[in-house]
Amino acid sequence: MLVFLMLAILLVSAAGCAPKAEAPQAEKVVYLINGALGDKSFYDSGKEGIDQIAAEYGVETRTIECNFDAGQYEPSLQAAVNYADVIFVISYGYEDQLKEYADKYPDKIFVNLDTVVQNEKNTITSVDFIEEESAYLTGVVAALTTLDTSIPNVNADKIIGAVGGDVDPVIQAFVFAYTNGAQSIDPDIKVETKYLGSWDDTAKGKQAALQLYDMKADVVFQIAAAAGIGVLQAAGERGLYAIGVDTNQNDIVPGHVVASDIKNVGQAIIDVFKTIKDGTYQPGQVLEYGLATGGVDVDFTAQQQVLPQGTIDQVNAIRQQIIDGTLVVERYTGE
Repeated sequence: MLVFLMLAILLVSAAGCAPKAEAPQAEKVVYLINGALGDKSFYDSGKEGIDQIAAEYGVETRTIECNFDAGQYEPSLQAAVNYADVIFVISYGYEDQLKEYADKYPDKIFVNLDTVVQNEKNTITSVDFIEEESAYLTGVVAALTTLDTSIPNVNADKIIGAVGGDVDPVIQAFVFAYTNGAQSIDPDIKVETKYLGSWDDTAKGKQAALQLYDMKADVVFQIAAAAGIGVLQAAGERGLYAIGVDTNQNDIVPGHVVASDIKNVGQAIIDVFKTIKDGTYQPGQVLEYGLATGGVDVDFTAQQQVLPQGTIDQVNAIRQQIIDGTLVVERYTGE
C-alpha cells in the first residue's frame, strides 16, 4: 500500500512539472509581397501593420518586394524561409510555389493575405477580405455623387467609372459589388470599366481615368494600387471626382477624392500576429474580414469634404444595415 501511495505522489509531482504548451517561435517576421511599397494603398497598409508589430513586440522584421517580377517569386520565398519564423505573404502570381514551400517547411508560419491558398499539409492561414461589402458602399457613394448635380461639375448623365489594375478575381469582386451598390440606388446607372494590365504605371491609370471622364463619368473608383494614383490626379485635372482604395487617399488630391474604400491589411497582420504570440493561433484557417470586424470600410475623413452630410449619413445607414445583417451583400463567385 505504501508503494502505491508513493507512486501516486510521484505521478502527481511529475504532472505538475510537465512543460506548458508554448507559443511557436516568432521572433523574426517577413512581409513578402508580389509588388512594391510606395503605392499609398494595399502594400503600404500591410507595411504599417508590420511596423506596428515590430514596435509592440520587439521582433525583427524584413520586407521583401518582388516588384511584379515572376523571376523573383521563388528566390524571395527561399529568402523568407531562410530568415523568418513568420511569413506574411501577398502571393498573387505564385500561389503554387507558396504551397510547395509551406509543405516543405511545416515549421514556418505562413499567413496569406487577401486570397485563400490551401496547401496539402493545411498549414497556410489565409486572410480573406470581404471586399464586396465595402465596394457595395463605394458604389452607393458613386451613385449618390453622380445623381447630385448640385456638386460642382457633376453632369446629368448617370455614368460612373472604375479602373482596375488587372482582371483577377479580387478586382472582379470589387467591380461586381460596386455595380450592385450603385444600381441599388438607381438601376439606370451605367458603370464603365477600364483595366490597365499594370499595378504601378501611374500614367496608364491617369489615361484610363481621363477616357472615362470623356465618356461622361463624374466619379471613378480606382482599384489599381500605385497605378491608381493617376486616377486621382486625373480627377484633380478635370475638376471631377475619384474614390480611393485600401487606405484613406482622400487628401492625395484634396477636394476631388470623395471617399476611400478601406482594406485594412495592416490590422489583419496585427490581429493574426497577436494570436501567434499568445498561443491561440491555429494554422490552416480562413479568417474572414468584413465590415463587422473592421477589415473593410468606407472612409469620408478628409481635409476638404466634397459630399453633403446628408449623403454621408445615407451611406452610413446602409453600412449599419450590412453590419447588422439586415442587408446581405452578394458575394462574387466568378460566374
